[in-house]
Amino acid sequence: MRLRVELLLEVTDLDQLAGAALERVEADEFMPDEERTHARSAVREDEAEALAYLVEPVDLVGRVPGVELARASWTSERVERGSDADMWDLDEEDDEDHLDDVRP
Repeated sequence: MRLRVELLLEVTDLDQLAGAALERVEADEFMPDEERTHARSAVREDEAEALAYLVEPVDLVGRVPGVELARASWTSERVERGSDADMWDLDEEDDEDHLDDVRP
């Protein structure tokens, strides 16, 4: 079974995001030193990379009864305001047309 999830996030504190990603990189005991060096640089330079190091797909389904995560892949990319972000009107919580976007 494939579950597709798309999230649009706003980074409100780049330093806090990068710091948390660096902590995750440092805590990964299975990451080879060469990869760790690259990861440190990546999360300092690109908030999309920092976010990708912090997102854990298993957290999305880890407590769902009767489901085991078999495989996961994800990407993170920077989008400009006004691109496809306009189609997600998050201020219209009561708009019936948008409720399908948030219902499980």
